[in-house]
Amino acid sequence: MKLQGAITMIASIIISLTGCSNTKSSSTTDAAAEQSKPEPRVAFSADSAYRFVEAQCEFGPRVPNTEAHRLCGDYLLAQLQGYCNAVTEQRVDLRAYDGTLLKARNFVAEFYPDKPKRILLLAHWDCRPWADSDADEAKHHQPVMGANDGASGVGVALEIARLLAANEPNVGVDILLTDAEDWGDREGDSEDSWALGTRRWAANPHREGYVYPGSGILLDMVGDANAKFLKEYFSYQSDAKTLATLWALAAQLGHADRFVNDFGGAITDDHVEIIAAGIPCIDIIDQRKDTPTGFCPQWHTTDDTMSHISPATLAAVGETLSAYIFGMK
Repeated sequence: MKLQGAITMIASIIISLTGCSNTKSSSTTDAAAEQSKPEPRVAFSADSAYRFVEAQCEFGPRVPNTEAHRLCGDYLLAQLQGYCNAVTEQRVDLRAYDGTLLKARNFVAEFYPDKPKRILLLAHWDCRPWADSDADEAKHHQPVMGANDGASGVGVALEIARLLAANEPNVGVDILLTDAEDWGDREGDSEDSWALGTRRWAANPHREGYVYPGSGILLDMVGDANAKFLKEYFSYQSDAKTLATLWALAAQLGHADRFVNDFGGAITDDHVEIIAAGIPCIDIIDQRKDTPTGFCPQWHTTDDTMSHISPATLAAVGETLSAYIFGMK
């Protein structure tokens, strides 16, 4: 993914005014939030999600056209098939901006496909082939492990899949694990070099007769111990209502320290392709205002490893998602 720009001034003013209008003391607010904290219908396991993240990293960097990528793809397919009997593998050849032919694989699991109201949950599972943000220039041609950038979103999605297999929600859920997101040209002017797998799926769904869900949620970089999930700009433009609902739900669950009530930048990520296909979609993604890249310090470096993955952060995202999905009418 690529950060395009900073927050808009209007959005900043709206958030600032909202914050200033609250005259209650912090202790009173915290007590009220604790009293109104919803009881989860389905318990999300952060330990299980952590293990899913760890299992992907054990294969090594999942760079397209590598053995680690092939083996991890087989693992993800088997996991989804264990939870859902409607799983499709979409194998596609994609031409990267540098001419490389990527042997990509998208995976789609359709939970409760007969339900008319449906949502899409997606995450990319590939890794960036170059650690081009590493402080050590000698490492710029090494692949990124992608514990946070890739594996964390997939780990949360797989845990949601496990919950869906055992608990039927009121809505159908399609889980899309998408490939070839991170082979993008950061230095070039073309935004089209990113999210190749999602673009192909959006234009050519995995099966004939497939009907797009009514909305989508993208998970990207959702595992860092110091994660801050700001409201991404394209997400706000696309589906402000769902964005507000999720952030409010996270606050009720005690996760306001991570789901920050503030706006972030505009990010070229998989959700942009989903929005272009006519599906409102939001991006839950770790953004920072205190780093040069706008992301966590490990982004696109060789330091994006399990040492920075926090079960508490996975829980914040997973509990919020679980409460949202299983609370839908």
